[in-house]
Amino acid sequence: MSGTLQAESTLTDRYQTTVPDTVRRVLRLGKRDKIRYTIRPDGEVVLSRAAAGEGNDPALAPFLGFLARDLAEHPERLQAVDPGLAQRIQALVGTVDVDLDAPLSADDE
Repeated sequence: MSGTLQAESTLTDRYQTTVPDTVRRVLRLGKRDKIRYTIRPDGEVVLSRAAAGEGNDPALAPFLGFLARDLAEHPERLQAVDPGLAQRIQALVGTVDVDLDAPLSADDE
């Protein structure tokens, strides 16, 4: 792309805006795609398309880090799953098959 393109949009009362068509085309944005805002030290804000998978829960990584630290610092707290609890869990889920690698559909949101 040669030259500089500019586009404007207006904020609503709820601080929402429509991404201009020119920007959507350049970034190849579609419905439900994620947008990343990079704020530089000079105050410039760069808008880019977020890569797939970047929309992960922001609390998950810190929580997993907390668990890893706790397990490393207090291994004495680890306990085997009680057989009675395992049986109660099995009774609740029965024969439900779960594919943990299957993507969630948009209908599940």
